[in-house]
Amino acid sequence: MILNDGVEGSMKKNQRCYLKLLSGQYPSIQAASNAIISLSAQLELPKGTEHFLSDLHGEYEAFQHVVKNGAGSIWLKIKELFGSTLTKQEQRNLATLIYYPEQKVSLMLQTVPDQGEWCRLTLMRLIKLCRMLTSKYQRTKVQTFLPPDVAPIIEALLYERENIANKSEYYQNMIETIVSTDSAQIFIITLSELIQRLAISRLHVIGDIYDRGYGSHLIMDALMEYHQVDIQWGNHDILWMGAATGSEACIANVIRICLRYGNMETLENGYGVSLLPLASFALETYENDPCDCFTPKVMNKEDFTDREIQLMAQMHKAMAIIQFKLEGQMIKRRPHYQMEDRLLLDKINYEKGTIILDNIEYPLIDHHFPTIDPNEPYELSPAEQVVMEKLRISFINSEKLQQHVRFLYSKGSIYLIHDGNLLYHGCIAMNEDGSFQSFNVDGQAYAGKAFMDRVDRLARQAYFTKDNIEKKQYGMDAIWYLWCAAQSPLFGKEKMATFERYFLADPATHKEKRNPYYVFQDREETACKVLEEFGLDPRTGHIINGHVPVKVKKGERPVKANGKLIVIDGGFSRAYQRQTGIAGYTLISNSKCLLLASHHPFESMSNALLEESNLDSETEIIETHPIRMRVKDTDRGREIQQQIDALQDLLQAYREGMIKEE
Repeated sequence: MILNDGVEGSMKKNQRCYLKLLSGQYPSIQAASNAIISLSAQLELPKGTEHFLSDLHGEYEAFQHVVKNGAGSIWLKIKELFGSTLTKQEQRNLATLIYYPEQKVSLMLQTVPDQGEWCRLTLMRLIKLCRMLTSKYQRTKVQTFLPPDVAPIIEALLYERENIANKSEYYQNMIETIVSTDSAQIFIITLSELIQRLAISRLHVIGDIYDRGYGSHLIMDALMEYHQVDIQWGNHDILWMGAATGSEACIANVIRICLRYGNMETLENGYGVSLLPLASFALETYENDPCDCFTPKVMNKEDFTDREIQLMAQMHKAMAIIQFKLEGQMIKRRPHYQMEDRLLLDKINYEKGTIILDNIEYPLIDHHFPTIDPNEPYELSPAEQVVMEKLRISFINSEKLQQHVRFLYSKGSIYLIHDGNLLYHGCIAMNEDGSFQSFNVDGQAYAGKAFMDRVDRLARQAYFTKDNIEKKQYGMDAIWYLWCAAQSPLFGKEKMATFERYFLADPATHKEKRNPYYVFQDREETACKVLEEFGLDPRTGHIINGHVPVKVKKGERPVKANGKLIVIDGGFSRAYQRQTGIAGYTLISNSKCLLLASHHPFESMSNALLEESNLDSETEIIETHPIRMRVKDTDRGREIQQQIDALQDLLQAYREGMIKEE
């Protein structure tokens, strides 16, 4: 390409400005050279192990357990190192100790005959395992993982070899002194936590952190503290994100789902959202209504009294009616959503207690609607308006919720391209012929990647727009669209039949037909087409997603399209485990291969501690890399190479006198 003098001069000026800024961090030839040496060496390290999770649905304890054991990768390392020297029971003891060090070390010290000897052996085993795992990290990186008060001693234990002449007594004396000063417990805990940290370099969460289980807010707290994480939003996540922006339709859905599953823990205790206004309204409005269709699906009924369950049912119905009204208003406000078929309140014959759908008249199971005006069925009553305004204020003023949602925006997206793979939660909307479904806005068509990019921008517009009410409202409505619309890549069904499931007995009306994508996803040519749409190489790339549980009991497999597509939703949520037969899949990507781990249902931490059950996972190698992957083969490696190139330019600038050393 030929540049004119003005353009070339501008580029040179910009380059000098950039190099000048870079010189502030590397102020001399030696500093720049040292950085190049360090970065170049880093490129040759083995690629770090990465862990992919999906559809956590608030199952905090199960999430913690899988993260602590690296989806079974730590267990594999223990077997590799100690398989020939430790019994199976000793290996299980060591694994439990690493996963739950603070709890397990206390239990072990109460049962072992010689505490000092047990501490010595345990420390040496943990150090050996740490050394194995640190081989993928630079020493300076490992230093950042260690508490400052014990870092020098642990570094000495890790990097001083006891079998080298003149170092054996030094090493052994250090172990003995740790034990004799009653410091062993601290070092055992620190080394165990370091092993957890070293085992997984990056965590990918492919959607649906929220709903169903009681600990979504606790999972978010843990993710915020995790060393490196990215999130691809799921439909349940986007709903909470919309609620945090102040979208009343999203708020109504969030509260309705919490009430449906008897899960107020996240709302009330996690985020401090008061449901008192809704409870007062429901008690007054539905006082004599049994609300049988709205009895919550609680996991443990003994946790609630009959009166509490009745109140939740009344609140549940009250919020469902409010939701249908608010959604109807939005569908009318946004005709380009093409969701008129979900306007149902005006299809009800309120005198007969029936509804007409697709020219068929159905009787309603429940036809007590004290707040619906048949002439204006989508208008909130004055009392409902008061309830929603109080709830909206509670959501937008929840400091913890806003922190979590801000984190979802900073670490999350609709999709992610990472190391040649494509990660998204649900689907890419398709037509019956397998072409990408198009969405038209103001004469412009969006499909495939273009549509995903557009809705990602709109979701951010909803949260970050402050001074343009119309623009913010458009974004908030788009978030609701992502929750339940037919073309949403997070939903992937022709409709969300919430009304039908509550009010109609005929199961045929409850059906939610999946997008044609789910017919084509088993075909290799479809996966290749999707990868190419996102600019990826179909020969080496993979699609990794969740959203639809893999029903292992029915013979379904998570690996589809000749290995190009991997679905890792296998029933992490207990609500789905009867359908799937397992407790979820997770994917492990290391320098040698891709492994799929299937997990057993997690009972409790106390069970794992005392009975040492569910410590390992069944793993299956689904792809082996032709050669061991190095950091230079990853996206991170390409970023490092760009840094090296820039530093080489800085070196040249120093040597030519363009920039002076300090």
